[in-house]
Amino acid sequence: MIFIPALLLFALYFYLRHRDRRMLRNGVVLVAACYMLLIELGNLFARWVPGASYVFLAVLALAPLAILALAAVLIHNGLVMKRNEGRRLANMVSLLLGLLLIALPILALALVLTTNAVAIGLAALLFFLCSYFGVVFVVFLAYAIAYGRMPFREAPQGIVVLGSRLINGEVPPLLRSRLDKALEIYRDTEPRPLLIPSGGQGHDEPHPEGVAMGDYLLAAGADPADVAVEDQAVNTEENLRLSERVFAASGRSGPLLAVTNNYHVLRAALLARQLKIDAEVVGSPTAKYYLPSAFLREYVAVLVEHKWLHILLFLPFMGFTAVLVMAVLANQA
Repeated sequence: MIFIPALLLFALYFYLRHRDRRMLRNGVVLVAACYMLLIELGNLFARWVPGASYVFLAVLALAPLAILALAAVLIHNGLVMKRNEGRRLANMVSLLLGLLLIALPILALALVLTTNAVAIGLAALLFFLCSYFGVVFVVFLAYAIAYGRMPFREAPQGIVVLGSRLINGEVPPLLRSRLDKALEIYRDTEPRPLLIPSGGQGHDEPHPEGVAMGDYLLAAGADPADVAVEDQAVNTEENLRLSERVFAASGRSGPLLAVTNNYHVLRAALLARQLKIDAEVVGSPTAKYYLPSAFLREYVAVLVEHKWLHILLFLPFMGFTAVLVMAVLANQA
């Protein structure tokens, strides 16, 4: 019976989240708890409902079709992204992943059919690799959604609005969503917090993002005394670090709140913790068609930022693959 371990994991999750919600390990515990609970509920269902085991077998049999359906959805989303956002590599992530979901099973099957020991080992390694990164993505996505729904604990004394690319020098809908969310929190908070629009000038931008964002906030009715522009940051880490300096220079003190789009919330929170900045992060709405590629990009960015950890965790799978190859070679000898 794994119902009690599931409850213990849920208790551990809420304890860890209370200590610091800006940690990805909380997502690992949450997913493990949900997995154990689902297994136990499945066991109960199988005992109470005659023939339930056949339902589970049918679901397993449909798994390949589910993968194909997911691939079709990702390819469609990639084409929509290409049409709406342009043919940049960052906009093609969902399209590429959809094509990989179709190509990788075919490649693995072809490797196995060669009956070559090394090829079979590569197919096994490919399976482990896909499984590992699939589980990591489930953890990332589950906790990104969970964190994004958590209310911030304290009234912020400063609101950092993370910048993004301007279009023709103007604030586009994606960035406008962040600014509107910041204004909503600003108007609902007493005393009024300091608004810090943050973003430097890209090579294709006529002026810094922070300046355009500050103009938008002022035009929307923010008090000029409550707006302090940060116009040097070129990435999320600098957004947070340089904005903290602007906040400290203003003479105010207290917790910060960073505002970004919902897909970017968890990674920004992880960075804030890494930088030892007292800041929570909240998200603003994003166009639905934009979300799949955006979440995938954030996932890849988190993987890269923790690449050595993932290499270390994947070493046992590589060891198992080596043992499998040697076993196949011994059997063929």
